[in-house]
Amino acid sequence: MEIFLFIIIGILGGTIGGMGMGGGTLLIPLLVLFTNTPQHLAQSINLIAFIPMAIIALIIHIKNKLVKFKYLLFISLPAVIVSVFGAIISTRMDAENLRRYFGIFLLLLGIYQLICVIIKFVKDRKEKKLKEEIKKIPPTQSKSARGEF
Repeated sequence: MEIFLFIIIGILGGTIGGMGMGGGTLLIPLLVLFTNTPQHLAQSINLIAFIPMAIIALIIHIKNKLVKFKYLLFISLPAVIVSVFGAIISTRMDAENLRRYFGIFLLLLGIYQLICVIIKFVKDRKEKKLKEEIKKIPPTQSKSARGEF
């Protein structure tokens, strides 16, 4: 039964990761809460699972010409450096604090996503109202229709 639970969690994490959200936002809490996996191990599993997903995503993005190679170094180099420091810090932190900080991170990420959705909704609604108002404005007659040239 435990293996079945791990398979379901893997499928959910892979599906969410494939959608672009980041499977770790779901994978890590599911592993910790439902399988009693230690926080450090859950985050390690997430990082290992991320490697093949990232490779496949990169191949698909390159195929669809969505990768701008001129920015690759400027993005990947700082990301790798900060990742190394993050890994060092997390290994020196006890599991309870790591769990707490990860929870705070997920909470802040959720709030950010919610704010983005609300802003987009309001912006789309304003654009829709503006388009409706423009449609209500009667078209002006051209000069030739009024007999002017």
